[in-house]
Amino acid sequence: MGKKRSKAIRTVRTKQQTGQEEEYRKAPHSFVFHRGHVGKNILQLIKDMRQLMEPYTASKLQVRKKNVLKDFVSVAGELGVSHFLIYTKSDINVHLRVCRLSRGPTLTFRVQDYTLCRDVVSALKKPNMDPKQFNHHPLLVMNNFSGGEMHIKLMSTMFQNMFPSININKVNLNNIKRCVMINYNSEDKTIDFRHYNVKVVPVGLSRGVRKLIKAEVPDLSRFSDVSDFITKGGNLSESEAELDGDHNEVVLPQDIKSRGNIRTAKSAIRLTEVGPRLTLQLIKIEDGVCQGDVMFHELVQKTEKDIQKIRALRESKRKLKELRKKQQAENVRKKALQKEEHKQNSLRGMSKEADDVEEPELPDDSDEDDDAAYYKEEVGQAPDPELFQRASRKRKKTHGSPMPFKKSRPSSGAPKGHKVNLTKARGQKGGKVATRSQEEGYRKVKGMRGDNSKQKQGLKKPRRSGEVTKKPKFKSKRKGRK
Repeated sequence: MGKKRSKAIRTVRTKQQTGQEEEYRKAPHSFVFHRGHVGKNILQLIKDMRQLMEPYTASKLQVRKKNVLKDFVSVAGELGVSHFLIYTKSDINVHLRVCRLSRGPTLTFRVQDYTLCRDVVSALKKPNMDPKQFNHHPLLVMNNFSGGEMHIKLMSTMFQNMFPSININKVNLNNIKRCVMINYNSEDKTIDFRHYNVKVVPVGLSRGVRKLIKAEVPDLSRFSDVSDFITKGGNLSESEAELDGDHNEVVLPQDIKSRGNIRTAKSAIRLTEVGPRLTLQLIKIEDGVCQGDVMFHELVQKTEKDIQKIRALRESKRKLKELRKKQQAENVRKKALQKEEHKQNSLRGMSKEADDVEEPELPDDSDEDDDAAYYKEEVGQAPDPELFQRASRKRKKTHGSPMPFKKSRPSSGAPKGHKVNLTKARGQKGGKVATRSQEEGYRKVKGMRGDNSKQKQGLKKPRRSGEVTKKPKFKSKRKGRK
């Protein structure tokens, strides 16, 4: 066993784990999915957006055709999901709906242009797609959302709530690896959506020194001394030089886990685009989750009278829906009562039938006496006792032991098949009972006993001495051959 940690260390670790769980629970979570047929390019765009929203999103969310929006809403409450990003495609445009759960609002954007991550990365000379950078949420940077209009404020609030907030005094700069920049263009009323990778490099160093502090070992075969490599610029080309200045240079308040970036030192912030790119235009704002009163519409303007008509129509539909639900619930209750009543009636009928069934009457002995008297009156003599014996009084065959033959009187003129006692007919005591046919077979076999019994009966003709028997000729089955 390893060394046991002290109580103070265990307390600190527990607090850290509890703090991380609490932070994860309070962070906004999102679902990114599509509705209807969208095509393979939009499906790839959905995957890129899920990667952008990491780690507080369902990156492997499965969407089927039979799923409806109500299914996602019912699951979202248990998982703590606060936002939906829904992509749809029409014959003209691609639309993006951003919904706030559970009461809205819903912002509908028209996607004017979009570029996938693979297209953005393929255009870069030095792309940075380290998978570890997606372990932390991106930093949100918003620009030009200072208008006093209601829909601009609502857009700004919606985008801010989609990403976790950052405490400037407690934030760890090593966790900031990405940033999302959203810019609003007031002239054409469009929104530029960009995703970048953040990198910090030290400044105030020559090109050679900057190359020496990297993890890679430079090629010094062309130089006689290290000083030549430093003074001559490290043999770098002008295209490799970075144009740093006051616009991207900062003083680091913390130590960063990279070479040359130390506290109170000046470093430069460099951004590398990761993708995807989106150009959005706000179309409308609804009060609920994909349904409700239209609070803002960019293309359609309605009067107060039209708005009142729409509200009245929506209210009538809601009342009709509630009425149908009540009717369905009442029908279900009636069917359940009818089913239970039918069950009770069936049980009562079954018990009544069991009570009404009478036991079958046993045959009376008087019928047997009447048959015997009628036989005596017609024939003139009393019948045998076994003639009118009831079938129920017959002795049943027992399992395990054979039924013995019944003894009867010998009769020389008994018909064939009638039971006779062979031994009593010969004047002996006991014996088995057999039929006449069995007796004749017995006598026949007894007469054939002895030597050449078959020859005496003439069944087989004996062969004379010296007689040669010829083998019979067999005819061939084939035609033309004998």
